[in-house]
Amino acid sequence: QVRLVQSGGGLVQAGGSLRLSCQASGVPFKFATMNWYRQVPMKQRELVANITSSGSTNYANSVKSRFTVSRDNARNTVYLQMASLDPEDTAVYYCQVISRTRDFWGQGTQVTVSS
Repeated sequence: QVRLVQSGGGLVQAGGSLRLSCQASGVPFKFATMNWYRQVPMKQRELVANITSSGSTNYANSVKSRFTVSRDNARNTVYLQMASLDPEDTAVYYCQVISRTRDFWGQGTQVTVSS
């Protein structure tokens, strides 16, 4: 059974930093591309960043140079380090993986950036 358990997040002032973690189980983690999405009410879920099994990373234009995605295969964990946070980054953040053609999602973590 695939399970993604998120931690981190919370309330931070603009310009601050936060780190999100997502620990996976039930999936061959070191071979998986891990994705971070975010969602605000009334908007579609947005792909923020991802990291492939080889360590290649991709970022949405809105977070490039501010967010860093990384992975620790020994811990089956993917991280999203967020810096220079802006109120526009306020959202629920989700990690996601595709395994055997199915989507699996973490429980979501609220990130709130105050101005």
